[in-house]
Amino acid sequence: MRRAAVVGTGGIAAAHAEALRELGDRIELVAVADVDEARSRAFAREWEVPRTYPDLASMLAAETLDLVHVCTPPRDHVPLALDCLAADVDVLVEKPPAMSLSELDTLIAAERASAGHVATVFQHRFGPAALRLRRLMAEGVFGRSLVARCDTLWYRGDAYFEVPWRGTWASEGGGPTMGHGIHQFDLLLAILGPWREIRAVAARQARAVQTEDVSMALVTFADGTLASVVNSLLSPRETSHLRLDFDRATVEVEHLYGYSDAHWTVTPAPGHEDVTLRWQEGRSAVVSGHRCQLEAFLDAVERGAPPPVTLADTRRTMEFVAALYASAFTGEVVKAGEIGADSPFYATMEGNGAPWSR
Repeated sequence: MRRAAVVGTGGIAAAHAEALRELGDRIELVAVADVDEARSRAFAREWEVPRTYPDLASMLAAETLDLVHVCTPPRDHVPLALDCLAADVDVLVEKPPAMSLSELDTLIAAERASAGHVATVFQHRFGPAALRLRRLMAEGVFGRSLVARCDTLWYRGDAYFEVPWRGTWASEGGGPTMGHGIHQFDLLLAILGPWREIRAVAARQARAVQTEDVSMALVTFADGTLASVVNSLLSPRETSHLRLDFDRATVEVEHLYGYSDAHWTVTPAPGHEDVTLRWQEGRSAVVSGHRCQLEAFLDAVERGAPPPVTLADTRRTMEFVAALYASAFTGEVVKAGEIGADSPFYATMEGNGAPWSR
């Protein structure tokens, strides 16, 4: 049986522990590490983990591990993943996986020199409905993609940002674009494929933070699909909504933090009612979440394949984030591939500075 550990026992770690428990016949949670000893011990008691450590280094030195789940604040993701790769241990790292494209490229280089792999937690890719949608698209069932909307409209009040690392470029890497909407537009990118160019705006409307609290983008994809993307922390009626208009149907999902088939609807275009029948084949009650991705991760490892989501997959999403900020802060259209090492948005998502900070 494979042996797993969790580093960082804050809120999101519980979702990882639950996924590991549900797949307990394939993988075992044997250790946790956290700089907060009381929190680490409480987590270990709740999830029946036999050993705790004050940091990742001591855990790697004492344990034989196959997989480490990195669940710390964002600024620590890359340093901890690098330590795991140096020990030839696989890593499943929470979003955002890195603070910048530069950091991510450092991680990519380290992975090439290691027997370990890094996968990013983008669990919405792995819900049964999303997998079925991508399969039916590949089979041509829906026809050509034309228009899309991707809205992450959430609410985070002032108290949320009292946690010191939130709302800062140095610790969180960005606002709702980087830390909240990234799940939903990563699913959009996984469905529609490469994007070509982006026009964006971002603003600090209401929260006392360094970063934006809302952003909006108009995106042209390589296949010609036109999409809008909105990321907000100012929306009292919270929703995560993805809408895709094809030649033969509109496909939508509306949920908050996870979806099942019940959250999806398919509206056929006149004369294409058979699309609905195809969609209903193989319906599932499974909710998208960490278990779905962890299961796919284990399946890949057992086949000897790189676990999803690879760093190459992740880089496409992170480049989208960087391009959104670059367009919003410079007022220019940004094309895919334009943000190289000479761009200020390569080293940090803040780039040459948010307009409200000048």
